[in-house]
Amino acid sequence: MGEAELQPHNNLLIIHAVIIIYGDAASDELAFRIAKDIQDFWNEPRGKVAIRENWLSKKTYEVQFKVRGEHNTALTPQMVFENTDPRNNYFRVEEYAGGNISFVDALNSNSGYFLLENLINNSSTAAHEFGHTLGLEHPHVLDIRGKGTPGIMYPRGTLVDPEFQYDPTIAAGQKGGTLNPYTRKVLQTDIDALQLNDLDFNEDGLAIVGGFSSVWHERHSPGRD
Repeated sequence: MGEAELQPHNNLLIIHAVIIIYGDAASDELAFRIAKDIQDFWNEPRGKVAIRENWLSKKTYEVQFKVRGEHNTALTPQMVFENTDPRNNYFRVEEYAGGNISFVDALNSNSGYFLLENLINNSSTAAHEFGHTLGLEHPHVLDIRGKGTPGIMYPRGTLVDPEFQYDPTIAAGQKGGTLNPYTRKVLQTDIDALQLNDLDFNEDGLAIVGGFSSVWHERHSPGRD
């Protein structure tokens, strides 16, 4: 989830977001790294969007993402439930997660659960899950062989060209022969899918992207989640 800010004088549409993490594996350094990963991935394509100024003309804006990370050791369930700031996103981070995978609570959401292992070594997981919070779902066609670099919203298990697999020498669909999430990129098509041109900006040039799920997560334990 985030808040979009339209700056006509700078030809910029800025998506502001704060990633607030908690849990036993959360840290200040990790909060900074998650936010930087999300920001770097989503700014890499230098996305563009055309916003209608009136019924005759449109103006092209560069889309920029400004993402800040915060490790909040004093966070409480009530603070999550009562939050009304559309920039705030809440993620528990632990070394164990049920299903062995990170997740958000819904499309258009501001809460979820991160598996620590998914976040290290320049992984694209945080950027992928952030896309879900902005309303993006997994593509319906999951065989994109011959179509080059996979976009950020393709899930694990997608069939891709060999250079984007875990192991380029493995036959497609076999173990090691599917999408290595480290090879995903944010593409202009991902920016297009956000449908930022349809946002309803207020008189201050602000609009909400995504929605409030506001779920506080307890720590998962093996055999109990």
